[in-house]
Amino acid sequence: QVHVVESGGGLVQAGGSLRLSCAASGRIFGINVMGWYRQAPGKQRELVAAITTGGSTNYTDSVKGRFTISRDNAKNTVYLQMNSLKPEDTAVYYCKSVVVTTTRLEYDYWGQGTQVTVSS
Repeated sequence: QVHVVESGGGLVQAGGSLRLSCAASGRIFGINVMGWYRQAPGKQRELVAAITTGGSTNYTDSVKGRFTISRDNAKNTVYLQMNSLKPEDTAVYYCKSVVVTTTRLEYDYWGQGTQVTVSS
């Protein structure tokens, strides 16, 4: 059993910053990819940023230059530093881990989400 838990969301003013954290725990052999998605009410969930075990990163165009994803492989933890936040960044942010379990099978595990609200 694998659990993924996010933290760090909250209410900030436009131009402010937040740092999200996500930790995976359980019967984990390894984690190939960790990433952040977000979903606003009535909209589709979208990929925000992702990072591989080797450190390769990918960002959606709207957050490039403002958000930074990082990873601590030893702690099975991923972070998302969000700077220069805009009202359009308001969404529930979800962490996803592509996990290789102790049975050597790969699955996607999702956290329950953390709310980020940016006021103007």
